[in-house]
Amino acid sequence: MAIEYLKRGKSDADRAEDDAKTRAVVEATLKDIETRGDAAVRELSEKFDNYSPASFRLSQDEIDDLIAQLSDRELADIKFAQAQVTNFARAQRASMTDIEVETLPGVILGHKNIPVQSVGCYVPGGKFPMVASAHMSVATASVAGVPRIIACTPPFQGKPNPAVIAAMHLGGAHEIYVMGGIQAIGAMALGTETIDPVHMLVGPGNAFVAEAKRQLFGRVGIDLFAGPTETMVIADETVDAEICATDLLGQAEHGYNSPAVLVTNSRKLAEETLSEIDRLLGILPTAGTARVSWQDYGEVILCDNYDEMLQVADEIASEHVQVMTDRDDWFLENMTCYGALFLGPRTNVSNGDKVIGTNHTLPTKKAGRYTGGLWVGKFLKTHSYQKILTDEAATLIGEYGSRLCLLEGFVGHAEQCNVRVRRYGGINVPYGAPAPYRDAAE
Repeated sequence: MAIEYLKRGKSDADRAEDDAKTRAVVEATLKDIETRGDAAVRELSEKFDNYSPASFRLSQDEIDDLIAQLSDRELADIKFAQAQVTNFARAQRASMTDIEVETLPGVILGHKNIPVQSVGCYVPGGKFPMVASAHMSVATASVAGVPRIIACTPPFQGKPNPAVIAAMHLGGAHEIYVMGGIQAIGAMALGTETIDPVHMLVGPGNAFVAEAKRQLFGRVGIDLFAGPTETMVIADETVDAEICATDLLGQAEHGYNSPAVLVTNSRKLAEETLSEIDRLLGILPTAGTARVSWQDYGEVILCDNYDEMLQVADEIASEHVQVMTDRDDWFLENMTCYGALFLGPRTNVSNGDKVIGTNHTLPTKKAGRYTGGLWVGKFLKTHSYQKILTDEAATLIGEYGSRLCLLEGFVGHAEQCNVRVRRYGGINVPYGAPAPYRDAAE
């Protein structure tokens, strides 16, 4: 096997050093928010966003005024995109059913899907107002039936962005705050004098937002590790360099640390894509950001065959994977580690980011090896329950339970079973002794 890197990004060691610096900043900031609450949040907002309103929470009048600033076309477009996301989320929710089964005569087992009771949705917006992120988190939580949904977004150019606020409001947010970064994540999770803490945090963000969620996990739930965006293009000679370069740079413009990777079995396509990227960086309005990402995090990997391409793709486990080959369905069938797949040249990652209906909050930093992206099921907790309806069932299960508890040395556990055997089965089991054996068929 011969896997060749025609271009490499930063080394793993350099990336680890960047991560360590981020961890230290986030840890100190969260401790400050926990200690000083609203005062710390306000200082951070003034420092990083130059924003210090009388109240970070928007009133209904303020929300209405912001929505009124949108044109009819802009509002209709937001509603269209939100409808696609909610329609798919409803279909997913319908697939998750409560169950109740009788596993033995008189033994009833079941589970219920219960919404998380409060969720904090982070919607990025400092560099670009991420309108679509409000659909992905707020609207999806609403479909799940979450009774308290709060949403935070940073100010955009010094003030709330009307489109983002409209998407949050229309999606079903009960409280909307204009704050960003670590201070928003910390305030939602830890609570302050004016913000009640939530049970779960969701939404993408920059490296500091992602690290804050990671450090707070356990104290609150999180959806997944959704840091700076990642994209991969898997392509062969069925497509050309223009479409490959466009799909790579289309995601590299997100930030200065957005990995973009081309995996191909065509040296010609690889070399032409490198040239095309240079050409596009000369005309792309967001080239100032995309160029840095491509320089530091862009990679071009040349493989001998499709099996090698699959191996490399699963190892990298990219957030977005654009597949444009003569066997797209083969990759769909065989890939196991990724955030979301975009199959064929007619689709692209921007479809998923903005409008098509699948959720764009997806796992990064190889988290696609153990989790999928945000979806309505992330807002639901599946809780089991059990009940025994007959004396015969209570006796049967109690006898087995008694002996299995003592097998592990748990005498107190065994006695929970024994007392039922004595009471409902009329069988005298001495304290701490195993229940007698009777074949279940009897």
